[in-house]
Amino acid sequence: MLDRYWSGPTQRISPEAPVPVVRVGKDESRPGGAANVALNLAALGARVDLIGVVGRDAPAASLAAQLRQVGVEPRFLESPKLPTITKLRVLSRNQQVIRLDFEESYATDGAFDRAQLIERFTLQLADVQAAVLSDYAKGTLRDAPALIAQARALNKPVVVDPKGRDFTPYRGATLLTPNMGEFEAIVGACADDNDVVGRGARLLTDLQLQALLITRSERGMTLLRPGHPPLHLPTVAREVFDVTGAGDTVIAALAAAIAVGEDLADAVRLANLAAGIVVGKLGTASASRLELEAALHQPAAGEEALVSEAQLLLRVQRLRERGQRVVMTNGCFDLLHVGHVRYLEAARRLGDTLIVAVNEDDSVRRLKGANRPVNTCADRMRVLAALRCVDHVVAFSEDTPARLIGQVLPDVLVKGGDYLPEQIAGFDAVKANGGEVVVLDFHQGYSTTGMLARSASV
Repeated sequence: MLDRYWSGPTQRISPEAPVPVVRVGKDESRPGGAANVALNLAALGARVDLIGVVGRDAPAASLAAQLRQVGVEPRFLESPKLPTITKLRVLSRNQQVIRLDFEESYATDGAFDRAQLIERFTLQLADVQAAVLSDYAKGTLRDAPALIAQARALNKPVVVDPKGRDFTPYRGATLLTPNMGEFEAIVGACADDNDVVGRGARLLTDLQLQALLITRSERGMTLLRPGHPPLHLPTVAREVFDVTGAGDTVIAALAAAIAVGEDLADAVRLANLAAGIVVGKLGTASASRLELEAALHQPAAGEEALVSEAQLLLRVQRLRERGQRVVMTNGCFDLLHVGHVRYLEAARRLGDTLIVAVNEDDSVRRLKGANRPVNTCADRMRVLAALRCVDHVVAFSEDTPARLIGQVLPDVLVKGGDYLPEQIAGFDAVKANGGEVVVLDFHQGYSTTGMLARSASV
């Protein structure tokens, strides 16, 4: 499928009907459906061959071009009769106003060459470590039993994202990944975890599956395997922004981990982390290998604001995807005092998130003298991270944060004192990117140097 997005501001209600008028300023498209699964796999570093049905039209050409750009090889079958399925979403202020679907079912006889699809799938199996059947109930996978049989004959694991009220076509798959609604549509309503486990165990036996993974929205995931205790994983999403495509990310992470020989329980844990990443993004999205690595090394409770430069850049990317306004400032912050706190609170009010860059110890010595800093960089960062107005704290080793600011490119760069804006490190990079540079007044009577001098005189 091709996912299209028209977006723009909404400033009035139509006089023709009580609906918002969106002035479209941006038109973009992304691979969707099973193509989004392929994108997620590619983002994790996998080599992917994508088999699917498209029309003989411009959306199909757009899909193929976008997939090749990220290293996915499109091995499409063209339908002589039907168009490429396209979903058009109209967005305003990061909210979906309406979705329009352009599609017809590929299940109709003659929609495409079904024998050729099986042949192409079988041919590609020889060179892969795992197969994914991503079913969207559009008719492409009418022959799922034959595809699963081919994979099993070559001892290739096959992971299935199912659809519909009949899972028997997926009998013999390695792993089935229904969401809770799909699962209950097959086995009936489940009152509690015991129901989920009991009915899931029966489904495992009935369908001769090696494993069943049930995704349960805010309740996380449940993995069931014959001869193993159930594995219940809580959700790891810190903020749910958009659940579009989360299931695609789950099955992609699972397949990638299984393909390289990971234990299934560990593969599910990775998939759970990946899902937590993508639901924090707008629209159909993917989790990259770098993002997964960052999620695997989350700081301990109470230290969430402390980040490396690499982690910071990933967080800024996610903030931008959510349309948030990023504010950044810097300093030594050797002895944190009320003047600092008031300054940081004022900086935070200029946007949605505040990044504080802190001079490392050697940098402070070069700037302030051999007797400074009084507190180590780790201690200074930890104190800053405890402030409610500070969202991210990162260290830098240079005398100025110009290089780091050029990497982050905040929407607002803030400095305190009597500087002219153009004298502030990072000014040129921020302004060239369309950002603002703001000078805030320091609060009189507060400074680390003054505090130390007074202390020495006493």
